[in-house]
This record gives sequence, C-alpha cells and structure tokens, in this order.
Amino acid sequence: MSIADAILLFVAGFLSGVVNAIAGGGTFLTFGAMTLTGLPPIVANATSSITQFPGYVTSSLAYAKEIRADWREAALLGGISLVGGLAGALLLLSLDNPSFRALVPWLLLAATIIFAAGPYLKPKTLHAETPVSPLGFVGQFLTSIYGGFFGAGMGIMMLAVLGLTKGGDYHRLNALKNFLAVVIAAVAIIVFASGDVVGWPQAAVMVPAGALGGWSGVWAARRVPQPVIRGLVVAVGAALTVYYFVTG
Repeated sequence: MSIADAILLFVAGFLSGVVNAIAGGGTFLTFGAMTLTGLPPIVANATSSITQFPGYVTSSLAYAKEIRADWREAALLGGISLVGGLAGALLLLSLDNPSFRALVPWLLLAATIIFAAGPYLKPKTLHAETPVSPLGFVGQFLTSIYGGFFGAGMGIMMLAVLGLTKGGDYHRLNALKNFLAVVIAAVAIIVFASGDVVGWPQAAVMVPAGALGGWSGVWAARRVPQPVIRGLVVAVGAALTVYYFVTG
C-alpha cells in the first residue's frame, strides 16, 4: 500500500463517517476507495463493514439521549437486525469475486436511486409517539439482510423504513438508524473476519478515520444542510455506478 493509497483511504474513511452520521451512504466512499487501490470486490466490501463500524459507534454515542428514549424499540429492532445482518453476511461469503463483481453495478444503481429518493419517502403525518408498525419490523429485517450483504445505502433505507412506519423527528429516527447500523456491522464483521476476507492493512488506516468522521458527523448533522451532503453522496454513487458498468 503506497502513501497515496493510504491518504486516499484515510480521507474516504473520514468522509464516510461524516455522511453515515448524517444520512448514510458512507459505503459508497469506502468501497469505491478500496477497489480503486486494487482490493478484490468481496474483500473491499467486507473491509468496508469494518471501517464503517467505529463511525456507527461514535455516532450512536453522540445520539445516546435519543436512543435511550426509544430503548424498547431499539432492542426489538436490534434483535431483528442481528439475524438479518448475519444472513446477509453469510450470503456474501457464498459468492466468488466474479459473481459478486457482476452484481456490484446493479447494487450501486439501486442504492443510489433509493438514496436520492430518500427525502420523498418519509410521510409527514405520523405522530411523534407512533411506535414501529409490524410492516416496519419486516422492512428492517429485509434492510438488515441487504446491509450484511453489501451495505451501500443501508442507512437511507433504514431511515426510509423508520420514517414510513414510526413517528419522531429526524434526529430521533437517525439515532435509531445509527444504533441498528452498529448491530448489523458488528455481526457482519464477525462473519467476514472468520471467513478471512478482510484487508486488515486498509482497515487499520480507515478505522480511526471513520471513528473521527462519525463523531464529527453528528455535529455536522445539526448544522450542515442535508441537501448538500445528500448531493455529494448521490454524485459519488452515480459515478461509481457508471464506472462499474463501464469496466464490467
């Protein structure tokens, strides 16, 4: 790994932590950076789960007050997310690199579209105390499978599911999203580490950057207009989608 590669990975890790804390989509940055430095797609995807994890943790700690306010639902959704994340991670390990590489542009395209549509998926009619509906639990299970398998756009998918099936303001839903992301990433890390598909040198560079970005992201979430961050993530997702279709 060259110095230039290390700098690219550190910057991508930091920015991924920031955008994950705000709305999700950090995997676009980490996955793209690692594949650009030459990692195979499955290794890049698995390593990305590890690099995202500290950012999810620090963001959750910064949102501790909001998470405690919904601790019962957080525990139930966390259990569902654990099972779904495990299933998704095991599904990834069942594939070889060429098979997964063929799926990557389609996964990125779908994630980019969903991320771009995120602001339009949340209704404005749910009361602040509306609990998660049964459909919300099903939606979170499916999202957690996707998160364990790939992860790009997982955060916005969770925000969409929570926004459609539970009441509360943005920061309350975002706090719950960050907590569930911790659960999904943790179980995926265990599976990927045991499957020997992790690029540990790259992770060593990106983990501290992601943790710093995750903490900074909560500060930014309260001050930086969401459309600015969302526009950046959509642009990166679109560029990566085109790149993988063209080079496929």
